[in-house]
Amino acid sequence: MPEAPDGPRILSFPRHADAAPPRPALEAVRVTRGRRAVLDGLTLRLPGAGVTALMGPNGAGKSLTLRVLAGLIRPETGAVRRTPRETALVFQRPVLLRRSVAGNLDHALRAAGLARRVRRERTEELLALGGLEALQSRPARALSGGEAQRLALVRALAGRPRLLLLDEPTASLDPRATAAIESIVARCAAEGVEVVLVTHDRGQAARLADRVAFLHQGRVAEAGSAARILRHPSSEAAVAYLEGRLLI
Repeated sequence: MPEAPDGPRILSFPRHADAAPPRPALEAVRVTRGRRAVLDGLTLRLPGAGVTALMGPNGAGKSLTLRVLAGLIRPETGAVRRTPRETALVFQRPVLLRRSVAGNLDHALRAAGLARRVRRERTEELLALGGLEALQSRPARALSGGEAQRLALVRALAGRPRLLLLDEPTASLDPRATAAIESIVARCAAEGVEVVLVTHDRGQAARLADRVAFLHQGRVAEAGSAARILRHPSSEAAVAYLEGRLLI
């Protein structure tokens, strides 16, 4: 996990051991669509820190897992353990308000209950984090894809979440835009925000993740350190996927 940068934290409040919440987890979660179980007894226990990458083929249940963790979808059976007010989700396609870049951030900070004088300082911090200072007055919906995703990401950090859920945040972005997003994610982890990242990019998982959970057919087929799973996966499904073979 990246080392925390010098200076004050801007993404998370200082944590105290006696105030640590239970680690987020899904236990035997089942979600169905029609007659099909898209999550079929899925169990996922998060370590409480660092970056966990969710990998696996399309339809494995990765994005749905994030939505269950975020509280957007309630499973038919199983248990979900999280702190909803301290969880933030960023979708693959940014959903931005019809206002300026700075206005989007101020709206999120106001929703988090911050006073106006505090919001101004926090807005400046988040603009700097996203490299968006020069764009703060631009309409958010006029941003490029990479700029919009950076705004969506730093806006999600407005309330200083403990758990940040990212659904393929760099899909379709060019290398420069991808590097900018990955830099923010690494900063999050360094400041103590736990990150769960859905990605199909093996290189991205190697660059960012401490841990990989490999999903197949609505279950966790394998979970462990990113270094081990990316180099020496043990499940047949993970081996096939990382070798580029089709999984059904």
